[in-house]
Amino acid sequence: MKIRFFVVGKTAFEDLKVGEQRYAQRLAHYCTFERLDLPDIKNPKALSQAQIKDKEGVLILSKINPTDFVILLDENGKDFSSVAFADWIAQKQMQHNGALVFVIGGAYGFSQAVYERAQFKLSLSSMTFSHQMVRMIFLEQLYRAFSILKGEPYHHA
Repeated sequence: MKIRFFVVGKTAFEDLKVGEQRYAQRLAHYCTFERLDLPDIKNPKALSQAQIKDKEGVLILSKINPTDFVILLDENGKDFSSVAFADWIAQKQMQHNGALVFVIGGAYGFSQAVYERAQFKLSLSSMTFSHQMVRMIFLEQLYRAFSILKGEPYHHA
């Protein structure tokens, strides 16, 4: 299975970068994993939130392939337990031949065009996390899902 992970902007905190790298390396044992860091929009103070989302949206959409199954990490998305998320990943592996593309947008969320292209919205929690932190949290949950599917002891039920 191929998993692509798109994030807008760079992770600023070294400790979070280390965690992201750790889980990305671990994921390589289970799937083909590709991370794409999309650049922040230049001169954002001169733009409205809608303009920023639209510009980010154009960039995101330009990187998505027609056969990709696009999942947005979104506060209004479906929330899962870790086991249910693992089951969902397994189901997608069987149903879909293209890559699963998980996208974390910029600070203001996604443009309407990105919402229209997406096939699914995923929420990690009812709580709000910074865009910096949610990257590592998501990668850990993705790693946990694969370890659950393989019956490995990382996840303690």
